Amino acid sequence: MPNQYPLYVNGKMHTVQADPETSLLSVLREDLNLTGSKYGCGEGQCGACTVLLDGKPTRSCITPLGSILKQKITTIEGLEKEGRLHPMQEAFLAEDALQCGYCTAGMIVSAVGLLNHNAAPTEPEIVTAMQGNLCRCGTYRRIIKAVQRAAGVQRRAAR
Repeated sequence: MPNQYPLYVNGKMHTVQADPETSLLSVLREDLNLTGSKYGCGEGQCGACTVLLDGKPTRSCITPLGSILKQKITTIEGLEKEGRLHPMQEAFLAEDALQCGYCTAGMIVSAVGLLNHNAAPTEPEIVTAMQGNLCRCGTYRRIIKAVQRAAGVQRRAAR
């Protein structure tokens, strides 16, 4: 039986009616029309569906709606502020860290989650944090460079 759920997504409160076992990804895409997070494998293995829950990368395709009450949800659409791209989004563009683009939203969101708790990650730390995100085009070296670039930009901005 569907229930009403209040969701705090990208800084705004929404109410959706859904079954508690409905995936967060389905609600984001179908009810809130936030289509940046992609359906990839449906098993939480590829990372295309990654969103931030209270700042932590989470696979939305395997996250039941009923398990995330009162958590702040940030999708790729919520990273830009006042028409300005997030530093990670800018870094991905500057480093040409995308080809087909299917994995890009999940990659960027995961990388933002990494920098949320580690402002100066080493290359091995970046690789470890990004392991759950698959890029079929193989742009991993450029993705690492983009994360390093964004980390540098954010550290300079914080000074």
